[in-house]
Amino acid sequence: MSDDIGPALPEDQFRRLAHETAGIVADYLAGIREDPVFRVMPDMVRRRLKEQALDEHSVSAPQLIQEIREFVLPYPMGNGHPRFFGWINSAPAPVGILAEMLVAAQNPSADVGDIAALHVETAVLGWFKHLMGFPAEAAGILVSGGTMATMTGLAAARQWVAETDGWDVRREGVRPPDGRRLLIYVSEETHSSVRKAVELLGLGSSALRTVEVDGRYRMDPDSLLRRIEQDAGPGERPFCVVATAGTVNSGAIDPLARIADICGRHGLWLHVDGAYGAVASTHPLVAPSFEGIARADSLSIDPHKWLSVPVECGCALVRDGDLLRRTFAYVPPYLHTEEGMGIGGPDFAQYGFQQTRGFRALKLWAVLRHMGGRGMRELIGRHLALARELAGLIDDAPDLRMAAPVTLSVVAFRYVPQGTADDPEALDRLNRAIEVEVQNDGRVFLSTTRLRGRLVLRACVLHYDTRAEDLVELVDVVREIGADLAAKSASHQSRPSTEAEGT
Repeated sequence: MSDDIGPALPEDQFRRLAHETAGIVADYLAGIREDPVFRVMPDMVRRRLKEQALDEHSVSAPQLIQEIREFVLPYPMGNGHPRFFGWINSAPAPVGILAEMLVAAQNPSADVGDIAALHVETAVLGWFKHLMGFPAEAAGILVSGGTMATMTGLAAARQWVAETDGWDVRREGVRPPDGRRLLIYVSEETHSSVRKAVELLGLGSSALRTVEVDGRYRMDPDSLLRRIEQDAGPGERPFCVVATAGTVNSGAIDPLARIADICGRHGLWLHVDGAYGAVASTHPLVAPSFEGIARADSLSIDPHKWLSVPVECGCALVRDGDLLRRTFAYVPPYLHTEEGMGIGGPDFAQYGFQQTRGFRALKLWAVLRHMGGRGMRELIGRHLALARELAGLIDDAPDLRMAAPVTLSVVAFRYVPQGTADDPEALDRLNRAIEVEVQNDGRVFLSTTRLRGRLVLRACVLHYDTRAEDLVELVDVVREIGADLAAKSASHQSRPSTEAEGT
C-alpha cells in the first residue's frame, strides 16, 4: 500500500511531468501563429468536458496532462493569437506564465503577514501610485479585475459620503439620516460593471444618472454640470461621478480635468474607470488626453489588459488610504495579535473584500520588471500606431466606414457594401453576420458593439506580437466575408416569390 495520500506525487514523477508540461507550453506558444485564432469545439469534446463524471479511482497524472493537451489546449478563447482583435483581452506575457507556476508552487494567502507575497504587492502598488500621480499616502489593492476594482472604489465612495454626511454606513446600511437618495453620474459609454457595483453596494440602479456624450463619445461636462445642478434640490444627494479613461466601445477618454473641476466645485467623489486605458497615460502621444487622472479619488486599472499580465490581475487605488482601510477593516478574533507579536507585516485583508487572496502580485512584478518603464511605453506606443494604421486601411477600403475616432487601440468600423441603400437595420444584421462568420472562419477574430444604437465591428489591438500584416489580413477577411454575405443577401432578395417556394 502506498504511503502517498491524496494529491501527492513522487518527486521523480513530478520533475518529469514538470519538464514535459513546460515543453507542452513552449510548443503551444511557438506554434500559435500556425493555429486558427479560434476553432469551433466538436460536440464530442464539449460533452466530454461538460458531462464527465468524477472517477471513483485515481487517474494518473500523465494521463491528466495528456487529456489537457488533447481536449483543452486546442480550444482557447483565442486571445493568445496575434490576430485576435476581440474585446480587451491580451495574450499572457511569457514571463508572467512562469511566475504563475512559481506562485502555484508556493500557494500563499496574500492577506496578512511578513511574507514575500505582501511585500511584492506593496512594491507594485507603489509603482502604480507613482505612474498615476497618486500621493504616497494613497492605498491600493490587487483584485481580480476591473469589476472588483470599481466595486472597491465605489465602496470607498460610499464610506466617504456616509462619513461626510454623518452616519455609519457599515452599521446602519445605506440609509442617509435625512432620507435623501444618493446619486451617481455616468456617461452613455460607462462600462456595465459600474451598474453592477452600484446595485451590489445597495445604492440601487435608480441612483444612476446618465450623462450625454459628445461627438467623440466622451462624457459632456456641460451636460454633467446641468444634471448635477438639476438634482441638487431636496430629496437628492449627488455624491459621485464615474469617468472613463478608455471606454471599451471606442477607447474614448472622458475630459477628466474638467470633470475633476466640477467634482471639486460641488463636493463629489470622482472615480475613474481606467481598467483598459489608464496605463496609456504614461505614453507622450496620448498623455495630454489623460490630464486630470491624478485628481481622481479612486481609480481602477487592469494590468491583465494592456500590460499582458495573465488573468486575473486588477488594481484599485484610493487617494485617501486611511479611508480605504475604514471601508473594509475588520480583524476576526483568530487573527488578533498583541502589538509586537505574531505574524506582523502588511494586512491587505483590511483594504478589500477578500480575506484569502491569491498572490497576484508576482506575475505583475515580473512582467513590469521584464519590460521596464521604457518597454511598457514602447508596447503601448506600438499598439497606438497599429490602431491608427488599421484605421488608415479602413479609410482606404471602399466598403468599410470608420464608426468612431481612434483614441487608443480600439478601432470601431462598419462594413457598408458599395451602392447599398441607406438601411441601418439591414446593415446591423449584415455586420452581425460578418462577426459570426469571421469568428468561425478562424483566420482572424473580432467582436461587435453598439455606438449610438448602431451595431459596429470592433477591433482592439492588444497582442504584443501583432504586426502590420495581421491588420491587412483582418481587413481582407472582413471584406471577403462581407462581400460574400452581401451577395447572398442580394440574391435572396431578388428571387421571385412563388407559392411553391419552400414546399
